[in-house]
Amino acid sequence: MGDGSGTGSAGMMTTGVVLAAGAGTRLGLGPKALLPYRGRPLVEAIAGTLLDGGCREVVVVLGAGAAQVEAATRLDGCRVQTNPEWESGMGSSFLLGNQAADPADHLLVALVDQPGLTLETVHRLLSCHRPGRITAAAYGRRDSNDGGAAGLRRGHPLVIDASLRDAVCATVTGDAGARGFLRSHPDLVDEVDCSDQDTGEDVDTPDQLGLLQ
Repeated sequence: MGDGSGTGSAGMMTTGVVLAAGAGTRLGLGPKALLPYRGRPLVEAIAGTLLDGGCREVVVVLGAGAAQVEAATRLDGCRVQTNPEWESGMGSSFLLGNQAADPADHLLVALVDQPGLTLETVHRLLSCHRPGRITAAAYGRRDSNDGGAAGLRRGHPLVIDASLRDAVCATVTGDAGARGFLRSHPDLVDEVDCSDQDTGEDVDTPDQLGLLQ
């Protein structure tokens, strides 16, 4: 893993949070955190990408099979939190990750099941982040006619400004994470095109296992 010494403008005051509590029931392969990716568990790869991309530290939130995941992984440089209420949805893991992070830090929230996440995406989000705002990765296809972005959709990671953390957490319910806040405050969200790095697709179903190649 990296040493968290990236050069993103927000990086030295940003804690990465990896939401890694899912059971991966639809995949039938055990906890998503342990899906194999390039010779190591997926959670190791994602946490390492956040550190290498510029986060000063990373909080990993586990849930399903937490003891199994901890025994099978090396999460050097990370703080591991176990969510006993992981079955209630992603929101409880989001809140636990927020609670574990330094209250003065921005949060960069990533999903464990996005194997295409690159350190350049993380670095780009941190570099583009503006005070008092939320910075979200966006993905889509390129228009072949003019080279511009077409059909972008918002995804992860998200950079949540330290000043907005309490407000975002107040809206978190069930499996929604920060979605409710983003929808009700679009004027506070900056989308950063990361289509050149990844599709932003998650591994949720068996037909998406090819993303792990």
